[in-house]
Amino acid sequence: MQLRYNFRVYPEPGQRAALARAFGCARVVFNDGLRARQEARAAQLPYIKDADLQKRVITAAKRTAERAWLGEVSSVVLVQSLRDLHTAYRNFFSSHAGKRKGPKVAPPRLKSKRDNKQSIRLTANGFSLRDNGKLYVAKVGDLRVRWSRQLPAVPTSVTITKSAANRYWASFVVDTDPEFLPELDTETGVDLGLGHFAVLADGTKVDSPRFLRRAEKKLKKMQKTLSRKVKGSNNRAKARARVARQHARVADRRRDWLHKLSTDLIRDNQAVYVENLAVKGLVRTRLAKSVHDAGWSQFVAMLEYKAVKHGRHFGKIGRFEPTSQVCSACGIKDGPKPLSVREWTCQACRTVHDRDVNAARNIMAAGRADRPNASWSAGKTGSVPAQRVEAGSPQKGQTTQAGPRPSGRGAHRAALSTASSGTWRRAHASYCEPSA
Repeated sequence: MQLRYNFRVYPEPGQRAALARAFGCARVVFNDGLRARQEARAAQLPYIKDADLQKRVITAAKRTAERAWLGEVSSVVLVQSLRDLHTAYRNFFSSHAGKRKGPKVAPPRLKSKRDNKQSIRLTANGFSLRDNGKLYVAKVGDLRVRWSRQLPAVPTSVTITKSAANRYWASFVVDTDPEFLPELDTETGVDLGLGHFAVLADGTKVDSPRFLRRAEKKLKKMQKTLSRKVKGSNNRAKARARVARQHARVADRRRDWLHKLSTDLIRDNQAVYVENLAVKGLVRTRLAKSVHDAGWSQFVAMLEYKAVKHGRHFGKIGRFEPTSQVCSACGIKDGPKPLSVREWTCQACRTVHDRDVNAARNIMAAGRADRPNASWSAGKTGSVPAQRVEAGSPQKGQTTQAGPRPSGRGAHRAALSTASSGTWRRAHASYCEPSA
């Protein structure tokens, strides 16, 4: 598997100028290649092949007076920048042809020198690691790296990045083998929220640190100072950098906390299940700042790759599962409830549920039922605690069973179909104990 390791880099003033030239040349080559293909399309000419485009915007451009300065940087940087353009076009074509999953990918667009993030990428023939711990980059020099840990193998590529906070980073891509942890018998479901960041199936509640909210007062003062600076002045540039550094500190604290929590969950559980939340929809509501501050997507991505790395199972259940409406003890669907209701009593078995803990238990049960290697009885016994289709609202004054109960001629066939879609009450009864 491929892993990426990120380290802080401290270039000297001369090396910063060399990196700035590399950033600019990579951006120019990317824009020249994109502009050439756009002009060919406007003139109804054939699509320019990758090899022909490289000869045109790199090899031939270096011989002209307008682009002679491209020779001041490593050719590896220019070639990799053009490969990024090829990848962007292939992703765009695959997305519109239906070969790529997820939302539609937009066509590539021109890069700006005013972008907050500048980066270059080099393959193995453009960099090397010195014995003294420094990173050599072609036509830049030896960069001082702050090694927080050792690389598990020789890196295949490195990406040098300059952030909006004027910080430089070296990101190494390493081919390494998974580090499997000893197998465990414990599994858990994770219900993500805003009041509590995560609630586990065993009842554990993890408070949300709210790093952005805690830094809002200081950020407000810094933003006010920035707004009073004259546009284009050096003082405004300094104030902008101070704001960017403060935002970077908030992001660093959040990332460090998410790494620690995700590592603990992966180490302590053989399987972890979460709900596939519609984060893109939630950030368009009045809760946008809190959702961004929580970092759900980043946390789920960490769980996913760490599960692969350590030999654990990670699963997502559908976002339309009625995890807050179904009793985790008896499987009865008790109907939707407003967010103000944090505890409720099941009308069938009279079990008192904590809303979030009950949802976490239903997430774990639904995740186990969806596992491709689940046993035959794990999905074909009992009634469904969470439906496998979009959740519906019951009629007023009625309690609905989660899952159809057909009767008559096709009852047996429909029952088997319902069971195969995820009925597991008996299978999950041992670890979804009702709350007292």
